[in-house]
Amino acid sequence: MKEIGHWIDGKMVPGTSERFAEVLNPATGEVIAKLALATKAELDAAVAAAEKAQAGWATTNPQRRARVMMKFGDLINQHMDELAELVSMEHGKVLLDGRGDVQRGLEVIEVCMGAPALMKGEYTGDAGPGIDLYSMRQPLGVVAGITPFNFPAMIPLWKMGPALVAGNAMILKPSERCPSTALRLAELAQEAGLPDGVLQVVNGDKEAVDAILDNDTIQAVGFVGSTPIAQYIYGRACSNGKRAQCFGGAKNHMIIMPDADMDKAADALVGAGYGAAGERCMAISVAVPVGKGTAEALIERLVPKIEKLKVGPYTGGNDVDFGPVITAQAKERIEGLIASGVEAGAELLIDGRGLTIQGYEGGFYTGPSLFDKVTPEMEIYKQEIFGPVLSVVRQDSYEDALKLIIDNDYGNGTAIFTADGDTARDFAARVNVGMVGINFPIPVPLSYYTFGGWKKSAFGDLNQYGPDALRFYTKTKTVTARWFSGIKDGVALNFKALD
Repeated sequence: MKEIGHWIDGKMVPGTSERFAEVLNPATGEVIAKLALATKAELDAAVAAAEKAQAGWATTNPQRRARVMMKFGDLINQHMDELAELVSMEHGKVLLDGRGDVQRGLEVIEVCMGAPALMKGEYTGDAGPGIDLYSMRQPLGVVAGITPFNFPAMIPLWKMGPALVAGNAMILKPSERCPSTALRLAELAQEAGLPDGVLQVVNGDKEAVDAILDNDTIQAVGFVGSTPIAQYIYGRACSNGKRAQCFGGAKNHMIIMPDADMDKAADALVGAGYGAAGERCMAISVAVPVGKGTAEALIERLVPKIEKLKVGPYTGGNDVDFGPVITAQAKERIEGLIASGVEAGAELLIDGRGLTIQGYEGGFYTGPSLFDKVTPEMEIYKQEIFGPVLSVVRQDSYEDALKLIIDNDYGNGTAIFTADGDTARDFAARVNVGMVGINFPIPVPLSYYTFGGWKKSAFGDLNQYGPDALRFYTKTKTVTARWFSGIKDGVALNFKALD
């Protein structure tokens, strides 16, 4: 069986811990590789090598670093199909979704190509008599990224692109469930001209994470995952004097107003709720129709659309809508929450439990499920399901619907479907959520803006990608300069008389 190690100093190296995790193909349930799990000593050695490499990389001028990003982006495009298949093989998402995973990461790399302009400092001449004042952005040194299983290409690229182009070295610890995409990206980055050691990919579990958080050389940590782990990493990183941006869970709501185009709203909900088997932090998991008539009209359209969804392996053809969830444990948890919803009194209109695919009986499949008349007291509402389950929570008024979102612990993304501009404007202004869609179900900003939630969905002051990322991965130095009179008035050839 294939063993997967680490990417250290520009090459693949085996692990030395003799501890391994199994890498599975979720479509079949088969073990496809053994992944070496790094020890603290291995992590610390990778950091020490990165620190040596970073010094030279930091003095490389920003335009040359940007050219590496240009070549890196070109190589990602050339290897798009290969990367998408790596994503799909270890995650389970269909190939079209795998390509989207890579593409959204590539878009951040494209913005990083403009880093020389984004990193420019400020200058004020004659701030005082003979005094100039200016600032410069400088890299932090060695930084770390800890990334999740659900976007094996996109989120590593979100982390590595801004960090590297700003002149840092990065220690990347991808999810142990989906390691191969990050390792292949590291190979392509080296082919693009990134010096050895500037990007190290260290695979591991909690031991490696804690080693990152406790290593004195690492100056900043970026994380994406569940809220409990985000809180843990944020607290430990900050207590050790590191910068931290930690993004956690979500419970994304979409309000459907009575004046909304119901067909478009239903289409949007199906795509946003069930795409990638619901394993997206920006998935819509709660539909909030306003008024009984709106709810009935919405459900009338949702049911036939959901019933037509096709679940299968990524190799099953272009008509497969979504694949398996990531593990047997994830499937068990999702179906357990569905059972709890039924027990709590919610109406299960479509039950996706117990799905098996002929020829793929060992895969981790669960079909699409739809609940109606869910209430905020139910566990199926309170918890992030992270699976293909959509809950309808009916509300009598716009104000009630808005309050439902405002009172929720999470604040990653939200949306409203309406034909009324005043309602949409009010919603965008008042809702306490980081990313808002208006007649747009998954409001992930384009890469030259910035991505980040509020409340328990995010910990830290700066968001991912865009201008915030370059602020996060650099520190500002401000210089006050005064030059005394020199030789600009000419050269004195005689001895100066002593005073």
